[in-house]
Amino acid sequence: MSGHSKWNSIKHQKAAADAKKGAAFTRMARNITLATREGGGIPETNAKLRMALDQARSVNMPKDNIARAIAKGTGEGSGEVLTENIYEGYGPAGVALIIKVVTDNTNRSVSDLRHALSKHGGSLGESGSVMWNFELKGVIRVQASGANRESIELAAIEAGADDIKNDTDSIIATTDPRHLQELKKTLEAQEFIIEFADIEYVPKNTVALSEADKKKLESLTEALEDLEDVNDFYDNAV
Repeated sequence: MSGHSKWNSIKHQKAAADAKKGAAFTRMARNITLATREGGGIPETNAKLRMALDQARSVNMPKDNIARAIAKGTGEGSGEVLTENIYEGYGPAGVALIIKVVTDNTNRSVSDLRHALSKHGGSLGESGSVMWNFELKGVIRVQASGANRESIELAAIEAGADDIKNDTDSIIATTDPRHLQELKKTLEAQEFIIEFADIEYVPKNTVALSEADKKKLESLTEALEDLEDVNDFYDNAV
């Protein structure tokens, strides 16, 4: 009986992991389609598409899925109409939130978003309510060991990074969004390993949370991650 229970647990864990991977692929596909519609299907001339493709490959999204997403963007696929919407709101303890949604049904997305926020101590805000506290930045995370941190920092600064932060196993550099691809290429040319590169909303001012509020925010984060239409979200908590 215990073996059966253990197997059920393993199956449930695998199902949850597969579901999250499927949701990630759906988000990536929508990003690719949207980027293609906005700037065309040639990555060399479409920076937004290049970033979307890099992210898709980083999670091992199948090539066929990528090809279908590009085809939709160029008008060869289904007639699904996607829009990207930015919502502002608040989480536990007044944490500021910016939530990026890519959807084919705005009414459904807003309803799901309101429900998730209210269930976890948050709420939607009006346009401009928290955006003033964020700025768009190109963000790049570089794999780092103790031996090469100084080299990475120097290379990033010389390539246009305007801020450097040290994390446990990596270095995070920020730059003007227009310079992100140039910074990425420069670091890759020096054979540094890029873990992540994207344009994000970075908070100007942050708030410290109590342990109890951190747990509430974690619950809200999980709820937002489970919403298929939520493409990304940002907060100002530390």
